[in-house]
Amino acid sequence: MRKIAFSIAFAALATSALAQSAAEKTGVNSVMGVAPKTEDFLMLASGSDLFEIESSKLALQKGDDETKKFAQQIITDHEKTSSELKAMIASGKVKGSSATVLPDSFKEETDDLAKLDAAKFKEEYFGDQVDAHEDAVDLFKRYAEGGDNPDLKAWAGRTLPALEHHYKMAQDLEKN
Repeated sequence: MRKIAFSIAFAALATSALAQSAAEKTGVNSVMGVAPKTEDFLMLASGSDLFEIESSKLALQKGDDETKKFAQQIITDHEKTSSELKAMIASGKVKGSSATVLPDSFKEETDDLAKLDAAKFKEEYFGDQVDAHEDAVDLFKRYAEGGDNPDLKAWAGRTLPALEHHYKMAQDLEKN
């Protein structure tokens, strides 16, 4: 169910990015393993970064020590990737823009997390992180393998192992 919710969230993110292709909005590209257009990748990757950072800031407030440790790593790593992405755009190496505010669908998810007590928060937070990182791994892998901008393609490939590590960590912590 969470996978569907995050797929819908990613699709809703697309509504703020008018350039996003119908195939990416509907998930067809993901199912077929097709690389997203650069504009699609930029909006989805940056929107996901914003969600992971904002939800992890909540985890710093509501989580136990283990959750806080994970959340701090997520914040640090995703702030780094956000900065790198913005720098590539600013340098002109990549044409397009990134999300500058938390997309509505992710804002709703973050608002829902904020309302939960500590025990329920941990369960939902790690479930959300598993889903978000599963989607991010898929997105980055598809772009790294078939993206049309060589600099962004190389960056996606370099970033992918960290996302896979986050995904595995979130899965392990979700089980606890």
